[in-house]
Amino acid sequence: MSSDPRPEPAEVVVVGAGHNSLVAAAYLARAGLDVLVLEAEEAVGGNTRTEELTLPGFAHDSCSSAHVLIQNNPLIRDDELGLLSDHGLEYVATDPAVVLPQADGELLVMHRDLSATAAELARWSSADARAFEQMIGAWRGGLAAAHGRWSSGLPQPDDETTRSYRALRRRSGWEVVHETFSHPVTRSFMLWLAMATIQDPRRPGTGFLPSSLAAGRLDAGWTTPVGGSQALPDALVRVITGRGGRVVCGTPVVGVLTDGDRATGVRLASGATVRASRAVVTGGHLRGLSGMLEGRAPTGDLDRARDSWRPGLSVLAVHAALRDDLRFGPSGITSAAAGLGTTGGIVAHLDRFAAGEWDAEDPWLLAVNQTTVDPSRRPASGGGTFKILTIAPYSLAGGRSWSQEKDEYGARLVDLVRRHCTGLAPADILSVRTESPPDVAAHNPQNVGGSCHGGEFVLDGEVVSGWPRYDTDVPGLFLTGACVHPGGSVSGRPGRNAARAVLTALALDPGTVMGPT
Repeated sequence: MSSDPRPEPAEVVVVGAGHNSLVAAAYLARAGLDVLVLEAEEAVGGNTRTEELTLPGFAHDSCSSAHVLIQNNPLIRDDELGLLSDHGLEYVATDPAVVLPQADGELLVMHRDLSATAAELARWSSADARAFEQMIGAWRGGLAAAHGRWSSGLPQPDDETTRSYRALRRRSGWEVVHETFSHPVTRSFMLWLAMATIQDPRRPGTGFLPSSLAAGRLDAGWTTPVGGSQALPDALVRVITGRGGRVVCGTPVVGVLTDGDRATGVRLASGATVRASRAVVTGGHLRGLSGMLEGRAPTGDLDRARDSWRPGLSVLAVHAALRDDLRFGPSGITSAAAGLGTTGGIVAHLDRFAAGEWDAEDPWLLAVNQTTVDPSRRPASGGGTFKILTIAPYSLAGGRSWSQEKDEYGARLVDLVRRHCTGLAPADILSVRTESPPDVAAHNPQNVGGSCHGGEFVLDGEVVSGWPRYDTDVPGLFLTGACVHPGGSVSGRPGRNAARAVLTALALDPGTVMGPT
């Protein structure tokens, strides 16, 4: 990586160095193209950054924490770029996958094993345990393959499995959970899982989430990158530079150059221009791309992307440095992840979110204590990194200021978790930092509206989590990032899919660097 005020031209210029932009750039470099990545910030990673947010030596993931979805991406599953075998990326697949404390002091433990997790559920309902096994069996029996084709943006065959998958996608997670399970504990568990990608499970289009997210946790646990989320973008940079590509930080892009028709390069904030002889790939937010075109009028597709986008559910995070790792439940289980929130509490939380209010009664909440499985994140003297993630409105009702309320809310959330674990007493907390949705947006300019998952689009009356195209009506201009299909989270799919689109448009065979799915 370098900081060059006047980068040299390239065949492909990639705007942004979030993990999806880097994935796209790595595949293109591996295909033999001359690739230049331009990043506005002084470090790569975007929402896969790891930083000392509290105290020296405590490595916190500022946004993403789990790398579960990317495990089923051929990028990792088949190690297509050698990230695992050649470039030092290492993952820990945890067991337990997640623990869910109950109000009566019991602990529901989700294991990386279907039978063991079903046995846990049977403590509350044997019928629900059987239904869970049947749901996972149906997913693994064909629905997962259909989901993989959908995630890769590939055509689907017209068969019964695909029709079943499409029917499931049209439903809401709420409907699926309530029709499949009967016990309140099981329903709360499945709805909690269904919200892990920060989508309202009551919305049509989320019906696949209970199956897909439960299966992902069974397969990979709370998959943790050793060294922090930053390990992924750092390994991708090694792929790019190892193939002769360049990654330049501290170089904001403010415009996309055209010759009156096709994209020909970019304009930097310094006023300098960088030419791209074959393609420009941008991972920037789609709300602003239409207005960045120079030398031609905006196109209808980019205007529609801008106008149909909305932030969806914005998030609030609490980061803390602890004296040691947490232990949950009566037996003191250590787990990288824990979840709180009952069915009724999740509904109330979503309703209060819509009303511009935060909720500390029974909210959907994720607690992450990754030093339990990755000691490299703590200083040599010991300690633990801790994070709470939840949803909260970007703007508070009545014009109230987050700067005056975020610390109170953060403290209330910490108190909720404290009731179910040891190691979170006030004396155990060395430092704490609460980031409100406006803080999340300020931390990364791509988190528009406090949304770290790319937001969503309303297209023909349907809400979708990612813009459905990687090419644009501007020849030579391509899209990647959390705003495009299949949306946010650490999946790497928008990056891999965008690389396929670029290679195909340049009459290069994607099969030289990636598999068919």
